[in-house]
Amino acid sequence: MSAFINFRWQDLIDILVVAFLAYRVLLFFVDTRAMQLMRGLFVIVVFGMIARTLELKTITWLLSQLLSAVLIAIPIVFQPELRRLLEELGRGRLLSGRGRADEVEDANAEAMISAISYLKQHKIGALIVFQRDTGLKEIWRSAVQIRAEITQELMLSIFWPNNPLHDGAVIMDRQFVIAAACYLPLTDNNDISRWYGTRHRAAVGVTEVSDAQALVVSEEQGHVSLAVRGRISKPLNDDQVSRFVRRYFNPNEKGVSILQRFRREIESQWPGVDR
Repeated sequence: MSAFINFRWQDLIDILVVAFLAYRVLLFFVDTRAMQLMRGLFVIVVFGMIARTLELKTITWLLSQLLSAVLIAIPIVFQPELRRLLEELGRGRLLSGRGRADEVEDANAEAMISAISYLKQHKIGALIVFQRDTGLKEIWRSAVQIRAEITQELMLSIFWPNNPLHDGAVIMDRQFVIAAACYLPLTDNNDISRWYGTRHRAAVGVTEVSDAQALVVSEEQGHVSLAVRGRISKPLNDDQVSRFVRRYFNPNEKGVSILQRFRREIESQWPGVDR
């Protein structure tokens, strides 16, 4: 009880700052060799606490010596990671909230823009569905599930003519290409021009039953159109396509709360597509 009585508001700030710094540093080291080392250190510390509690003096001494040796070796073995950490701290990115999730999504946006540009220039037909809050599992679970990282090469190989997967749509989210060869519901809207083919009608159809957005690359003209909320746009130029893709992948877009950004960072480390 006395501990709570002596608790100051400065102590709360101290705890929150340390927790935030620990979170940013751990997030920075995810998928690096340093993370494996941290796990090893955690195991050593846990075994050391157990050995100390059980008064196993020999094991306690050995673990303490091992821990001391590891701590001395850290600056030598992980010099590149530590140098990169200091560089990110100097640029202000470590504390600004731009985490690994942002870097991944920036790379995904660049890959998608490059793929769409290539498909457009070479008039390769494509239908890409950008999944948002409404899950599309009822559509992609019966298709060819991929769950692969978003790359230009993957997108081009899927839609390449005569590829077994080029018929149908690709469904993706901000982390993965979820599935290919997906068959979407066609729209019954008679107001759509009869010049639009099956791809355009499927793009409109999926946006009528969900909040997803769909890009269509015309095989005949090479035009890129965007379907949103049951409507299809006129052909987009390269700048408009780029703005749309970046806005979709950008985790810092207006209207996105801190909790949503935090969720995206967590999903980038432990992703799942069961939506």
